[in-house]
Amino acid sequence: MKSGISNPIIKIIFYAILVIWGISVLYPLLWTLLDALKNNDQFFRKMPWSLPDFPLLWSNFTYVWSEFSFGTYFTNSVVVTLGSTLLGLFLAASTAYVLARYPFKGSSALFLLYISSMMIPFSLALIPLFFLLNSMHLTNSSFGLTLVYASTLIAFGIFVLVGFFKSLPKELEEAASIDGASYYGIFFRVMLPLSQPGLITVGIVNVLNIWNEYIIGTILVNDPVHYTLPVGIAMMQAQMQYRTEWGPLFAGLLITIVPILVMYMFFQKQIASGITAGAVK
Repeated sequence: MKSGISNPIIKIIFYAILVIWGISVLYPLLWTLLDALKNNDQFFRKMPWSLPDFPLLWSNFTYVWSEFSFGTYFTNSVVVTLGSTLLGLFLAASTAYVLARYPFKGSSALFLLYISSMMIPFSLALIPLFFLLNSMHLTNSSFGLTLVYASTLIAFGIFVLVGFFKSLPKELEEAASIDGASYYGIFFRVMLPLSQPGLITVGIVNVLNIWNEYIIGTILVNDPVHYTLPVGIAMMQAQMQYRTEWGPLFAGLLITIVPILVMYMFFQKQIASGITAGAVK
């Protein structure tokens, strides 16, 4: 008798679970798209999950992009997300490289200190963080938001990348050193490219977290010119409390969701391989 995944009954159950899971994930996205193509009359005249009438209102996307400044919010999210991710990756990679390849007295304690910071609820630091940034005149700016987001990513990046750097053979560094490479040359030209799977994994996880972050953006920014997409969605909903426009609201949600969804579809293999590659030495 065959066992495991080779058993036909288990295969059927396994694929049935995957199909159900896939439907449960795709249905909300499809429902959001259908509702983004409706007007208010269709929401109140029909059931919310009914199909939209023709012609489809693709104008909801252009309407929300221009009337509710979603173009500005989208640009701010891209700038802040890319800037904080690149800065956080550089700081995390350089720190992880030193901790992994050049251990010193107290390096293990320093590594544990970085990791332990991941267990502290960030909400506890919001008030002192606000006053600190306010004293430095970095509140209500995309630059200050970028610095805060980058700092929140360093601990996770170190946690992942230390394993990658430890898994790389020391002979590579020795060969590069014999060829005349400096410490910086070894790091940037040899070790950093070899740790690409880990960098991609950390980068994608950070992008997902920053792109969808709302609380920090709300507290540190109160000027609509510097709003990111999650804050812009919340402000848009607040503006609509007396004249709710459901179609544009769902269109705004899709504008927020689709870029991250597309990015995850392209890099899902790198995420899976990056998580496991650094665990084997």
